[in-house]
Amino acid sequence: MELKLLNEQGQSAETVQVSDVLFGREYNEALIHQVVVAYMANARSGNRAQKGRSEIAKSTRKPWRQKGTGRARAGMASSPLWRGGGRIFPNSPDENFSHKVNRKMYRAGLASILSQLAREGRISVVEDFALDAPKTRLVAEKLKGMGFVDSVLVITEELSENLFLASRNLRDVLVLEVTEADPVSLVRFPQVVVTKGALAKMQEVWQ
Repeated sequence: MELKLLNEQGQSAETVQVSDVLFGREYNEALIHQVVVAYMANARSGNRAQKGRSEIAKSTRKPWRQKGTGRARAGMASSPLWRGGGRIFPNSPDENFSHKVNRKMYRAGLASILSQLAREGRISVVEDFALDAPKTRLVAEKLKGMGFVDSVLVITEELSENLFLASRNLRDVLVLEVTEADPVSLVRFPQVVVTKGALAKMQEVWQ
């Protein structure tokens, strides 16, 4: 399997040989869906909470007498049947949303995503993505010079301070290290740029 190696002008002068295990895998939509859903579920903090009837700050006095009024029986204003009352089955703050995905399945899902990106021509390799100064303009001009006008995910071997500071103000650009790359970002961005160093590390860690 080969990927295009782009220069600063976005031209492909040569290609880079990559592993078929990581970039030549068949597309498995069910596995990718499972991996993406699990990643998003595991990112949830699980801190939402609702109040039950015992936690509502209302009086516990009986609103009216039991019989003779013609109205339905009522015990207290914090009843779940009343507006402003407690919830019958409240969400607890310690709710667990985590999904378990085996390491082998996770790596297979990443390989399936990368293989599909390679087949669609949406992933490119560059020699390096270094900047001389932490200027947002430099990143924008660099990507534009390579021919990237849509949203771009850049994966580097190590995220330098200049690149981090320069790219964080660009809404449609995300720069990640190899260890931080995730299936959601790989699926979300229409174009992915990988440095040669990151590609070598990716093939070493993910396959």
